Amino acid sequence: MSHTQGTHTHTYTPKQTVAAAPIAQTIFFFLYNTVRNIDFATMAESTDMEQLLMSFKKFAIHGDTKATGKELNGKNWAKLCKDCRITDGKNVTATDVDIVFSKVKQKTSRVVTYEEFQKALEDLAPKRFKGQSKEEALESIYKLVEGREPTNVGVTKMAKAKAVDRLTDASRYTGSHKERFDESGRGKGREGREEIVEKTGYVGAYKNAGTYNDKMKTEK
Repeated sequence: MSHTQGTHTHTYTPKQTVAAAPIAQTIFFFLYNTVRNIDFATMAESTDMEQLLMSFKKFAIHGDTKATGKELNGKNWAKLCKDCRITDGKNVTATDVDIVFSKVKQKTSRVVTYEEFQKALEDLAPKRFKGQSKEEALESIYKLVEGREPTNVGVTKMAKAKAVDRLTDASRYTGSHKERFDESGRGKGREGREEIVEKTGYVGAYKNAGTYNDKMKTEK
């Protein structure tokens, strides 16, 4: 900016201000990414914990139609540890599982709550995943359980198959049921269901039917 006064010209230069826009933009993006990452981590952790709770409930109601899914008994706790491969027979044994269960439950109780269940996993984690930090071991043992459910489907199918085979084995039938099948197990159809009258002139169940003519021919 110039101003002329007489024969002298004075030039005024405005004071340079610090460019705040780039700094503000940098701070904004830093905070945005930080909050976004924390949010995603929280969401992922929340989802994982929901999977853990879901597995707890599935094992809690296993084999008990009256169970509410809020408490886990000792038998199903042991099954959970086995099915989820927490029990490996080396670092964690069935005895370890029983000891931890007795440790976390209330003295007069035979079941554990979800919170006590988490404490039990926390106790077993360092034994199951030796060499990992406490946090890493806990995360690893959680992953073994998350989304899992009791593995009894195959056993049930096998038991049903054996029952069906036993019921459809014709060689084991007795009484009138036995008469409906031949020696190979094939059904006789109407012959096996009804007493068919043969118009031969002989009484029923007569074994020498049709032999009279042959006997007469032999005598001649």
